[in-house]
Amino acid sequence: MAQQPPTSAGLADPALIQDLVAAYRILAQQGVLDGFGHVSARHNRAANRFIMSRSLAPELVTAADLIEFDLDGNAVDAKGRALYSERFIHAEIYRARSDVRAVVHNHAPSVIPFGVTNVPLRPMYHMASFIGSGVPVFDIRKLFGMTDMLVSDSAKARTLAQTLGDKTCVLMRGHGVAVVGPNIPYAVGRSIYLDLNAKIQAQAMALSGNVTYLDPQEAQKIMDAGENRGYERPWELWKAKAMAK
Repeated sequence: MAQQPPTSAGLADPALIQDLVAAYRILAQQGVLDGFGHVSARHNRAANRFIMSRSLAPELVTAADLIEFDLDGNAVDAKGRALYSERFIHAEIYRARSDVRAVVHNHAPSVIPFGVTNVPLRPMYHMASFIGSGVPVFDIRKLFGMTDMLVSDSAKARTLAQTLGDKTCVLMRGHGVAVVGPNIPYAVGRSIYLDLNAKIQAQAMALSGNVTYLDPQEAQKIMDAGENRGYERPWELWKAKAMAK
């Protein structure tokens, strides 16, 4: 018998839908996403449901493209539309982390070197305090051998979520990164400043082998003080620009 689709948690908050659409467009405009990558948000009515787009280039996403999923990656009503093969990344992170309400997966070129070398990605300045003491690296080969590098099922995504642990982001060797947050602006802001931090770190290391990073205690104090005020100021700017097009 064909598997029955999960039941819906109901209509999501229109403000959540608007912010999720904006997130796709913002990250595309900021160069963090291109034709690939995706963003999701936990459903405001049910912790075991999340919302993300159908398989589509991020900058083209509209509210009509958003689909509700359960934590097994099953669509409530796909309407025959193609789905992102890596939706399981989002599902398993939501399952593992009750504090997470938004997830970004991107392939920003700036972060790739830190997942394929022994150089750790570390916070260069206050805007990247969320990196803390470092970013873990998920290497898909360790448990799954030779693959197509895609986290396209629950087992792979569960291991990725375990590697993430209680951190804000996890590098994916030869692939990209997953970034989480307590809401959409946090996940978007962290994704943007992670990209910038990686570029700054590479520049600093090219200038000198003696680089001064944020001390973990400094990073924690910034986090305790509200982590860049919740990205409220840049979020409004990014969103206004993204939704004006």
